[in-house]
Amino acid sequence: MPEPALNAFDPARDHSHTATLKRLEKSSGRLAAAAIARMDAQLPWYRAMPPENRSWIGLVAQAGIAAFTEWFRHPETPQAISTDVFGTAPRELTRAISLRQTVEMVRTTIEVMESAIDEVAAPGDESVLREALLVYAREIAFATAQVYAQAAEARGAWDARLESLVVNAVLSGEADEGVLSRAAALGWSSPDKIAVVLGTAPNGDSELTVEAIRRAARHAKLQVLTGVLGDRLIVVAGGDGDPLRVAKALIGPFAAGPVVAGPLVGDLLAASKSAQAAAAGLRACAAWPDAPRPVLADDLLPERAMAGDRHARDQLVEEIYRPLEEAGSALLETLSVYLEQASSLEGAARMLFVHPNTVRYRLRRVTDVTGWSPSDVRSAFTLRIALILGRLSESGQTP
Repeated sequence: MPEPALNAFDPARDHSHTATLKRLEKSSGRLAAAAIARMDAQLPWYRAMPPENRSWIGLVAQAGIAAFTEWFRHPETPQAISTDVFGTAPRELTRAISLRQTVEMVRTTIEVMESAIDEVAAPGDESVLREALLVYAREIAFATAQVYAQAAEARGAWDARLESLVVNAVLSGEADEGVLSRAAALGWSSPDKIAVVLGTAPNGDSELTVEAIRRAARHAKLQVLTGVLGDRLIVVAGGDGDPLRVAKALIGPFAAGPVVAGPLVGDLLAASKSAQAAAAGLRACAAWPDAPRPVLADDLLPERAMAGDRHARDQLVEEIYRPLEEAGSALLETLSVYLEQASSLEGAARMLFVHPNTVRYRLRRVTDVTGWSPSDVRSAFTLRIALILGRLSESGQTP
């Protein structure tokens, strides 16, 4: 039966390679310098780097050659190549140098060592040294992948914590300049159209939910900051001027139940306003079982007002009652009578002693002034709540 193939560099079969080891040790500095010189000549990104980073790369190259020498001396001993080689450089170097650049650096160093084999190896050791270098190059490749994988995992975990802090600050109304810098570190480019979308998070791994949101955002060409807080899934989305369209694009990963989109705001510091409106709408959705999914927080103004949302009450008064009051008493009176008469044009005309066409005209003016149509059942409900709140405000009563 044939004997299994063995690596040519096998201490059980070969001599000690003492002469080659001594030559390697003497040549290590020269080989490292040659590797750095070749990088400078062949790699534009290396030439463009700051001196400090080039210095660290030089140390990595030297450590790699020194680690190979030690590995050649004791190939039977397991060694942590990633620690021996990459441990000489700071962890931040993985951010400054991409994986592709690191591969080019390693390849250049290995090529320099290969070209010097005939010169460095003692007579008769050339093939052994070449075989050992090939095996070592494979180990270095695995070590490089491991270093960058660990860095990516650590960076991903840190980014997830940072993103969670940003989302929590937006939701709690504590967004400040520090939040802007954290968001910028996550790649947020400060879009001027932002809306916050809230709903129920699905059961299971929250990381999978967050990644699903990111995929949907990429497909819709949106920027997002997202996270799962308790049973809520929160998405701060930028890049589209229609909150409802944003919510529809991102709705897939949400669990069953209402999904509410807050109003559009102009920057991340103002996103708390959108988040708080969406959160209030989410709480008030129980009062409107037939609400569309998703639904705008502003479409839930009457429910939010009745649930105790001060901002919703003020918005109804300021955006509906006050403009009608300023437009003249005729509009307020006509709207009030029309609603009391069960939305009957003829009934309202009789009560007001005017022609039905006059009522019709005034109701169109109400729509123009407020944006809510009295002839629509849902809008009529909103208008009625706004009138009630406005009258209470006029009488000095705090609703």
